[in-house]
Amino acid sequence: MAVDTVRQTKQTSVLERTQQLIKKALEHMGFAESFYELLKRPRRLMTVCIPIRMDDGSVRVFTGYRAQHNDAVGPTKGGIRFHPSVTPEEITALSMEMSIQCGLTDLQYGGGMGGIECDPRTMSAAELERLSRGYVRAISQIVGPTKDILAPDMYTNAQMMAWMMDEYSRLREFDSPGFITGKPLMLGGSAGRESSTVKGVTIVLREAAKAAGVELTGAKVIVQGFGHAGGYLAKFLHDAGAKIVGIADTGGALYHPDGLDVDYLLEKRDASGAVTHLFANAISNRELLVQACDILILAAAENQITEENAADIQAKIVIEAVSGPTTAKATEILTSRGVLLVPDVLASAGGVIASYFERVQNNQGCYWSEAEVYRKLDHLLVNAFRTVHRIALESKVDMRLAVYMAGLRKMAEAMRSRGWV
Repeated sequence: MAVDTVRQTKQTSVLERTQQLIKKALEHMGFAESFYELLKRPRRLMTVCIPIRMDDGSVRVFTGYRAQHNDAVGPTKGGIRFHPSVTPEEITALSMEMSIQCGLTDLQYGGGMGGIECDPRTMSAAELERLSRGYVRAISQIVGPTKDILAPDMYTNAQMMAWMMDEYSRLREFDSPGFITGKPLMLGGSAGRESSTVKGVTIVLREAAKAAGVELTGAKVIVQGFGHAGGYLAKFLHDAGAKIVGIADTGGALYHPDGLDVDYLLEKRDASGAVTHLFANAISNRELLVQACDILILAAAENQITEENAADIQAKIVIEAVSGPTTAKATEILTSRGVLLVPDVLASAGGVIASYFERVQNNQGCYWSEAEVYRKLDHLLVNAFRTVHRIALESKVDMRLAVYMAGLRKMAEAMRSRGWV
């Protein structure tokens, strides 16, 4: 099977899984079929062609997308990714997940997402600037501070957001810092924005430990993935008194029941986050997942816990710090065994909350300290976790379905109030 066909099938399956969860959540809450018919696809999906003059003088045409899932509650909000595997199916699914994140954290947003099919690693800074500006020109009619707010995502950064903001401001002929979030601080960015997603994981983890009756001090933790997010989480938990008994990177894994020297491992890892190649006693990632621990943090890749190994997971708490590391069947198995699974949409919600904070500060013209941002972030995520956990217990559903129920209710009620359904 061709690589493009495999990629298309994979993204379609992600979209179908998201649609199935939306349908199931709405049915559990008693909403009519018409609500699902409106929520199973984005209200708008724009495909654009972006001609860019490359450094060698040639003109290359890039394909870009912008999906706006639902704006019943307020303007849509979501990232823009530059990646060679971007597809409309992926962008659509991600816009839906963004709607869920906004709903469960009680933000006045719907979900949006954009992307461009490109490989930014092979492009110069000048080419990336031209592509960033070209994308804004192509979608300018459907985005804006009161329509759809952009943000960084995979392979995009604060500099690209600055170029996009500048281009939009030129088109509209007024300064528009609220058009986009994730900007540099000197252009209206927010303190704490870059670390907000991983900071949010620590807040949700703390609440999950309370709910499961696990004391972080002395808890045995495995962190799969030792890059930026995994390394930060390992260090945070180590400093909080937890015992990091296992870590993994792309080359393998390390496990010791008495704990690992986290500071030493962080010091020795290379630029890609790899460190296990320095040790002769490394095991495989798959072996690490089934070792004894209290908390298992999945911060590496998708489809790590499946139907084949879910019954062997020994953790009391599983945290999805990346997208899609646990399959649907594995979610059922873990839940039936009493494992508290914190889904990716909830665990990673710190990023969209911080983006909301940035827009609020832009509108007010008053900017907060990092401590203030984290205090407000803590408040919203604690409420979100407790709401989801309560729904899971009261409705006797798994945490993933509870996330969708919490995320969809406000949007569905807003649609009803507007008279759409």
